[in-house]
Amino acid sequence: MKRKQRTEILVNGSPELAAAMAGEIKSRYGVALIEEPNHGLVMVKVRETAQKSLFYLGEVLVTECKVRVEGAMGVGIVKGDEPGRAYDLAVIDAAYAAGLHETASWSAALRAEGDRIAAERAAFHAGVLRTKVDFETMDTD
Repeated sequence: MKRKQRTEILVNGSPELAAAMAGEIKSRYGVALIEEPNHGLVMVKVRETAQKSLFYLGEVLVTECKVRVEGAMGVGIVKGDEPGRAYDLAVIDAAYAAGLHETASWSAALRAEGDRIAAERAAFHAGVLRTKVDFETMDTD
């Protein structure tokens, strides 16, 4: 599983999954805090559909953290004010960067969480589509 996909699952999934995975690493290895969880602003870039041009919609508050585990650095960034979750994501990222053997057993849990997120999104979209109105015009000659 690639880093982008793994991070998307951890950010959108259950906070308990990330906490359990990070807890496994924290209990077995020393975690050096490089940058404490702190707040920042990130520009949100959007593509305008008519002319396909990019513009900045605004800023979003994020919490970011950096740690080191077994010589490998990990970064955790999450939307909003969630210092604990940013720290957990950084620990998990560092564990993968260090190639720790614990990460091999996480693939199944991450895939299951990804499937749960996909099912949740599909149900939401199905609900939205039920409210879609189909406008037809009647031609009467």
